[in-house]
Amino acid sequence: MKVLIACEESQRVCIAFRKRGHEAYSADIQEPSGGHPEWHILGDVLPIINGDCVFTTMDGEKHAVYGEWDLIIAHPPCTYLSNVATRHHSLKCSSLEKINARTESRIKAMGFFMKFVNAKCSRIAIENPVCVMNTAYRKPDQIIEPYQFAKSKNDKENYVTKKTCLWLKGLDHLITSEIPKPDNLKLFGRTASGKVSNWEERASGPDRAKERSKTFEGIAEAMAEQWGGINNGHLHKRPL
Repeated sequence: MKVLIACEESQRVCIAFRKRGHEAYSADIQEPSGGHPEWHILGDVLPIINGDCVFTTMDGEKHAVYGEWDLIIAHPPCTYLSNVATRHHSLKCSSLEKINARTESRIKAMGFFMKFVNAKCSRIAIENPVCVMNTAYRKPDQIIEPYQFAKSKNDKENYVTKKTCLWLKGLDHLITSEIPKPDNLKLFGRTASGKVSNWEERASGPDRAKERSKTFEGIAEAMAEQWGGINNGHLHKRPL
């Protein structure tokens, strides 16, 4: 399969598909942290999402897609889309000028999201946290959490909670495990303010936002294993 992983600097999903023999490419305006510039398209992804294109990876090699991509998995930036950002649209937190600027940025982010919805491809997955698109566009097809793809309760990297929405076209829901939901209080304790902590508190420093946006390896592996056609053998069509 020829797979485009849009807005992915971590390359976690790209690498998972590559491990299974697929011709996968990550694309982002940032250089990749996954260690494979030869699989990375640096720059605006929109010109290539409809297929029938020639593009260059960071190693200078040219590649072509004739017709549609077999699969697009998109991670559009959530900075202005997430429900967490909604509080900044209130006069209790921001000035009217800042609200106007953030509203303009949110509208642009919504438009970018919809570019993937309307891409010329029969199999599409769009990933984002719980966000304004749940109401502005439609409810997601599936909401998953990392712990549902953990190997066990001892899988410290994946046995955590973080709601992730998936809008799907032509793809089945990801099959999850029966592992029970983690107790964040037992795992992480409380913050200095007394709130129950979570995995996100572990990320700190200038790259905190980037670290928090990376796809969990368990989810990336499940996407490649299940949507790569290895186990399910076929891909059902589901409207977007």
